[in-house]
Amino acid sequence: MGVRRRAVVALLAALALPGCMLTGLESVKDGATLTSNFVRPDDPQEEIGAREHPLVLAKYGGEYRNAEAEKALALVVGRLISVSDDPSRVYKVTILDTPKINAFALPGGYLYITRGLLALANDSSEIAAVIAHEMGHVTANHAILRQERLNSARLGENVVHEVLGDSVAARVALAANQIKLSDFSREQELQADAIGIRLIGRAGYDPYAAARFLQTMQAYQAFRTGHSGDSDDFSFLSSHPATPQRIELAQRHARFFGAPGVGERERERYLRGIDGLLYGDKADEGYVRGSAFSHSGLGITFSVPRGARIDNQPKAVIITGPGEAATRFDAAVIGPWQSLDAYLKSGWVNGLDESSITTGKTGNGLASAAADARTENWRFRVKVIQIGNQVYRFITAAPAGDPSARQISDEISETFRPLTGEERQALAPLRIRLIRVEPGQSLGQIAAKMRGTEQPLSLLRVLNGLAPGETPEAGAQIKIVTDG
Repeated sequence: MGVRRRAVVALLAALALPGCMLTGLESVKDGATLTSNFVRPDDPQEEIGAREHPLVLAKYGGEYRNAEAEKALALVVGRLISVSDDPSRVYKVTILDTPKINAFALPGGYLYITRGLLALANDSSEIAAVIAHEMGHVTANHAILRQERLNSARLGENVVHEVLGDSVAARVALAANQIKLSDFSREQELQADAIGIRLIGRAGYDPYAAARFLQTMQAYQAFRTGHSGDSDDFSFLSSHPATPQRIELAQRHARFFGAPGVGERERERYLRGIDGLLYGDKADEGYVRGSAFSHSGLGITFSVPRGARIDNQPKAVIITGPGEAATRFDAAVIGPWQSLDAYLKSGWVNGLDESSITTGKTGNGLASAAADARTENWRFRVKVIQIGNQVYRFITAAPAGDPSARQISDEISETFRPLTGEERQALAPLRIRLIRVEPGQSLGQIAAKMRGTEQPLSLLRVLNGLAPGETPEAGAQIKIVTDG
């Protein structure tokens, strides 16, 4: 785990409040529609999926409804089911309203795919590869088998604790137990890959689409993290195989159907289905635009310094950097007669140094208070800013011995201010739009049409699955991100 990630974990530990990246695709299925609630009475697994379905929706932002995207998925799913080993099985496919890149399955044919993943794919064969992989999980009963193995592992852990306590031997035994569970999960992923590639090949899709989309996801991960593809190496206890390993095996399975070029891709049909697809955050979550976060509902905005990256999560905004620091931003309600210094002392921050509390106003004239906190290995700067009965909280963490927490906290929090009426009205969601490449048009000229994104040229390449140095032909349709 890198220092930045440990800083994010430290931020969570500082709060006293209760408070498959596609290295493991997981799919979506459906017979004729994406909205069927049909449950076969002879399949008890479907009861599990039906019970868990509302929890999935709550966790992932609800269902995203888009008629054209749903139609594109239904066509793919119907084609896959027609050549599957169980064409009578009914699947319920749900598009989740989140920009995260993910897909997964529940027992009983409940399949989920995020709109973020739909935006990253470039043709029907790639989406078919994702869906077929998830169908493989369902037909092989992986969710049930994984839960059984997990229950067995937990039972083993309880026995270890009772017999060995917290000794070195106990920790070694628990690690060995976790390795077995992890290896089991990796085997499932590779098995689902093999099942999925055979299925898309039988359906007449390009069997190399699975490997191609894995490469796109690896490139997207590198774009998001700022690291090379080598950073995708899995940790020793990872539940998924390394992406390079999966790509190599996927290509090997695809060769069974012939050399590259065999099978259909249906690029233009798929792209028509996602034209206008919501990209990135929803209005009620706020928007990240370059180095700024803005929320029209709350009417606030702030910016981060160079070298920092904003991750807009459901319950908080996480800012990683500059350097090894990380900052959490969220909001809470303050009592009508509670002062900011009293609020800081109210017990929601672990390790608070009450003697360090200062109060005053920000450069924008807003009431504020700040204090230091510490744990054994981390130093924190906590700053709260009040607007009405709302208190906005910036908690910055840096490793012990790193004095940057206070400076970074000030750099971010001092940009915090209310949005003007015009700014609130101008905020609009980003969407995927299609354009045709004109003769002689460079990628740089196309990237200039992008809005609301950092490094538009790099993102343009990743979104369209373009290899380094590759340029689309004149007349080809490609995706851009814009607020129009």
